[in-house]
Amino acid sequence: MKPPVRDWLYWTPRGLAILLAVYLATYALDVFQGGYDFIRLLVALGIHLIPTFIILIVLAIAWKWELAGGILFILPPLAYTVYVGLLGNFLAGLTLSAPFLLVGALFIIHHSQETRRRRRRKNQV
Repeated sequence: MKPPVRDWLYWTPRGLAILLAVYLATYALDVFQGGYDFIRLLVALGIHLIPTFIILIVLAIAWKWELAGGILFILPPLAYTVYVGLLGNFLAGLTLSAPFLLVGALFIIHHSQETRRRRRRKNQV
């Protein structure tokens, strides 16, 4: 694999995961319209940011262990898609899960490419 492709495969899932976290974090901004006092505002903001924190934790895991992170990015959205599909709205579940499935797949693809590259290098020595 050529180095630019390797770089692209390395940075794309990481960048997309960061964008997903930022996108989800924007949904927490609605707490500022609630008219809460300061403490309740912080609690509401913290609760709304839990999905963003989960994505950032999974991203940290994926940054260190790509295969585990890729699986963690795929399994929960896949389960959600199946659950929503059983309720009769598979397309909606897939639409919401697709970005996470893409990020997870890219992490797994990069992991497999790097593993293959390391094996080739090891066999050449």
